Amino acid sequence: MFISFEGIDGSGKSTQARHLAETLRQSGREVVLTREPGGSEGAEEIRRLLVEGGGERWSPETELLLFMAARRDHVERMIGPALARGEIVISDRFADSSRVYQGLARAENRQLVEELHRLVIGIEPQITFVIDINPETSLARGKSRGGTEDRYESLGLEFQQRLRAGFLALSREFPERIRVIDGSGSEDEVARRVLAALP
Repeated sequence: MFISFEGIDGSGKSTQARHLAETLRQSGREVVLTREPGGSEGAEEIRRLLVEGGGERWSPETELLLFMAARRDHVERMIGPALARGEIVISDRFADSSRVYQGLARAENRQLVEELHRLVIGIEPQITFVIDINPETSLARGKSRGGTEDRYESLGLEFQQRLRAGFLALSREFPERIRVIDGSGSEDEVARRVLAALP
C-alpha cells in the first residue's frame, strides 16, 4: 500500500507520518517512511535547491520541473522497489503538493502539473491524509522550528491560506482517496483520527 500525508507547512503531517509508520511496524508490517522532496539520494540533493533560499528563488514553472525530477528519482529508486517487495510506503508529501503549491498557490499551472505527472510519474497513493490546521497556527509552528528549510514559510500567511484552500479543494475532487484529518489537539489525538480513517 502507498500512503501519503499532505498539508500546509507546520500542520503536523510529518509527525503523523512517523506515528503511523511506527504503529504499523509494531503490528508486524514492513514499512518504508520517506519524504518529498527527497527520499532518494538524487532527490535529496534537489531538495536543498527547493526548500532553502528566498521565496521567489525559482519561477513556479522551474520549481515544478525540479519537483518532478526529484519525484521521478524517488519513485524509481525507492517507492517503486518498496511496493514491488510488498512493503507499505508512507510518504510525507507526494503529487498533491505539486497540484496545490505549483498548480494553484504559486501560479495557475494545474494543467501543466497533471500533464507532467501523467508523463513522468504515473502513480498515485491509495490513500492520502490531509492534516488540516489553522494557517496562523501552522505558520507559527513552522517559524519556531528554525533551520534553513523555511522558504515556503517566508511567503507568509496569505500563501498558507491559499495552500489550505487548495488541499481542501483536492479532497472534494478526489473523495475516494483523500481523507481530511482535523489537525487540532495533541499528537496522539490526531494519530487516533488517522488510524480511524485508515481503510
